[in-house]
Amino acid sequence: MWRAALAGGAVAAFTSVTAVPAGAAEGGVAFSRVSVNGGKPIVVGVKEEVEVHATFRMTTTLKYKSGPMVFPYRGTLSNMDTMHSAVIGSDCKVVDRAKGICDFEEWLYIDPRYIDFGNEDAGTWRTAARVYLPHNGQDADDKNLPLQLKRATRVTVNASPEPVAKGRTITVTGRVTRANWDTHTYQGYAGRTVSLQFKAAGASSYTTVKKSTSSRTGGLKTTVKATVPGTWRWTYYGNSTSGAKSSAGDYVAVR
Repeated sequence: MWRAALAGGAVAAFTSVTAVPAGAAEGGVAFSRVSVNGGKPIVVGVKEEVEVHATFRMTTTLKYKSGPMVFPYRGTLSNMDTMHSAVIGSDCKVVDRAKGICDFEEWLYIDPRYIDFGNEDAGTWRTAARVYLPHNGQDADDKNLPLQLKRATRVTVNASPEPVAKGRTITVTGRVTRANWDTHTYQGYAGRTVSLQFKAAGASSYTTVKKSTSSRTGGLKTTVKATVPGTWRWTYYGNSTSGAKSSAGDYVAVR
């Protein structure tokens, strides 16, 4: 196993050669089959370090000095900001020794407590692949694979009264908050459209009943008629910078 230490804001030297054969990468290294977090957004809270799983294939007959890696970046390959506090990767799983084809598995870590990490980091990142070669050389490629880095959200729910007579009104409240990476706290998320969902007793899935907009403090409140017993929850579907989240369910008996 190999481990790459903190590399936020690192600068990569982009190695190029002339007359690159079709299908080959600059510097004699090709990366393919890149998958980061299974293609899903990377959602980060305010304290916990997040582990992101990645896999990729590298093809090269060159000797390399340290383990290859894939990671989120912004900027250019010659002047990049990276998004990881540490990377742990597997050794080569040989696919074709003669052609220098290896498969790799990787665990990339993002720590929201890192000093340079802030709200401005939410949004779209690109994916780079890089390997260090002897004599201070390296090969870095853009894999044309967007990555979404999102601020975590939390949602709460309370349905009352419990129990309730059939046909009477239930008031469902809650709150939607979002991770603030600058203050390391969750704060009310105003103006969000949040779905109120219901799962009848014995049912296997939730159905959206109505929608509500969160207040300036993230508060949610609406009323519905009680018809059958079941569980209520709020669901926020997220946006380009904020993760999706459902509250826990609150069961209401109807008599």
